Amino acid sequence: MTTSLTPLAHAPRHHRVSRRFLRDLDRPADVFRNLGPNWYASVMGTGIVANAAAVLPFHVNGLRVFATVVWALASAILVALTGAWAVHWTRHRDIARGHAYNPVMGHFWGAPAMALMTVGAGTLTLGSDWIGAEAAVRVDSVLWATGTLLGLVTCVWIPYLAMTEHEVGEDSAFGGWLMPVVPPMVSAATGAALVPHLAPGQERLTLLLACYAMFGISLFTSLVIITQLWGRLVNHKLGPAAMVPTLWIVLGPLGQSVTAANALGTVAHLALPRPYATGAAVFGIVYGLPTWGFAMMWLVLAARLTVRTARIHLPFALTWWSFTFPVGTCVTGTCALAARLGSDAFDVAAGALYVLLLAAWAVVAVRTLRGSFRGTLFLPQAPAPAPGR
Repeated sequence: MTTSLTPLAHAPRHHRVSRRFLRDLDRPADVFRNLGPNWYASVMGTGIVANAAAVLPFHVNGLRVFATVVWALASAILVALTGAWAVHWTRHRDIARGHAYNPVMGHFWGAPAMALMTVGAGTLTLGSDWIGAEAAVRVDSVLWATGTLLGLVTCVWIPYLAMTEHEVGEDSAFGGWLMPVVPPMVSAATGAALVPHLAPGQERLTLLLACYAMFGISLFTSLVIITQLWGRLVNHKLGPAAMVPTLWIVLGPLGQSVTAANALGTVAHLALPRPYATGAAVFGIVYGLPTWGFAMMWLVLAARLTVRTARIHLPFALTWWSFTFPVGTCVTGTCALAARLGSDAFDVAAGALYVLLLAAWAVVAVRTLRGSFRGTLFLPQAPAPAPGR
């Protein structure tokens, strides 16, 4: 009795593997064709897992080693992705330029800036174990400055395009609108860690004041957008399933602002005289607690809406990285409040949120690896329809 075998079954093992790898692409080089700025969300989501672990208000054996390894992974992804994006801009310049004018993809131009600063913050808190404190400060300073400048550009450039070029309807608001305006808040939160490393006097004062100004830039624009998003959800409902994960992005400016307010309040005494330094420290609590409460309410609401969508259909896309970084900012914000208040309840909340972050990161990372291996995630992504249409 003979057995019929397909040509692939007769092929050598290495040939079968090559046929499976990037099988959804016509050519391997097409990996670079549609590489958008949204890919940097994977760096943000991976980096925040490490950064959040470094500030948890309790000790777990091996946690710092785990966090350092994850920071190294995020750093490697950042380097590899930036190299690939350079190829994308070299070979497919028209597509690269067009991303900013896409009413959905354009908003994810905020991701590269936040990816740089996330890895930079991890370098300062974790990378110093490997490269030394002085080198860590230098690397973080470069990444922070680069990310901050890029973030200040995106927070004006992308909203300007939305106001002048993008086709935007009454039901178009989605969580991604926050992406280009959140980077200044990340600058404020991560810039606080650099204040002690500057010379006393005007250098520290200038950085501190700049961080508070960027805190305001992001806070007030985020409030405007969150209000628009709430109105869209009430009047036009959820819209396309692929866009539902972006609801979690709302947690980003909320959690990061709590982190920033308390981080800046902690170092304010290095640059400000009393009573202003005391006021800055108090502001971290007065602002942080109510904002944390709203963030937790939104987390439950976003989770409920996500579960409701998943019961029908929730296709995997890079928007799933929205489940990671925003939750991570809630972890760091909760840790900041726990440290300031000495509250056991916030210690527990920080631990619970970190477990949620780890679970989300594991799921999304595995799905991203699978989609990358097959090449599915490198296919042209059709612009998502405006929510509600």
